[in-house]
Amino acid sequence: MKKQMKMEMNSKNDITKESYSQTVFRRFKRHRLAMVSLVLLVILGAAALFAPIIAPYDPDAIVGNFSGAPNLEHWLGTDQIGRDVFSRLLYAMRISLLVGIMATLISTVIGVILGLIAGYFGGVADMIIMRFTDMVMSFPYILLVLVAASIFKPGLWSIILILGFVDWPGIARLVRGNVLNLRESNFVKGSIVAGMPLKHILFSEILPNTVAPILVYATSVLALSMLDEAALSFLGMGVQPPTASLGNMLNGAESLTVLTRQPWLWIPPGVMIVVLVMAINFIGDALRDALDPNSKG
Repeated sequence: MKKQMKMEMNSKNDITKESYSQTVFRRFKRHRLAMVSLVLLVILGAAALFAPIIAPYDPDAIVGNFSGAPNLEHWLGTDQIGRDVFSRLLYAMRISLLVGIMATLISTVIGVILGLIAGYFGGVADMIIMRFTDMVMSFPYILLVLVAASIFKPGLWSIILILGFVDWPGIARLVRGNVLNLRESNFVKGSIVAGMPLKHILFSEILPNTVAPILVYATSVLALSMLDEAALSFLGMGVQPPTASLGNMLNGAESLTVLTRQPWLWIPPGVMIVVLVMAINFIGDALRDALDPNSKG
């Protein structure tokens, strides 16, 4: 009994000695699906990054029969014009991850800056920024993306910029809400009384204390951006052939013949989209629980 009590006391002491990052990682590890998703995402990300080394063929080269079935030479078969599907899948993951990451970075930067300004200064600045945010959010999201994609020339960077400039309102509202609470805190008021420069107050005092919700929200934006890219490319308004993306690889599935007789052309990119998006969502859920200060343990 005494040994058990000592072990419990030691474990409690170990927990109290943990740094914040160690506590977050310990909580994160409790989510098995998130850990599996993280490992899977790292593997797929590495495969996409090193696609030029891993891919057995040039993704744009005609190397086999038209719509050839999977075999030892072409693991996932060939597409309608004889290109290796496995090689194209690796490069397609690269494009989809690039779109998701870059669009998330752009939207996060815009949202954080506008949210900081609106929340800290309030008044006219807050009213203008929030009314503009409400106006953007009042439009149906997918309609706004489709209209923007139809106006600008389709392409990789067009899609990145469109998604980046459409996804920021949610982050802006989130940051504004956190800043409104933080600016009334004692440590911020103390910095103001001490005459600290505005840049220090915003980026060294307030922003670090709102990073956790931003990080969690960014994972959902990342997953949504990848889905949007796939949808736009599938419709022919996103990444254009011959550049491979998961969306335009699915474009051939519009044909009934492909759907019924050539599943190797649409199942691999479809499964990859599902796996990537679900993995990111599981990681986001685990991060939300791990970063929650009210979480037990």
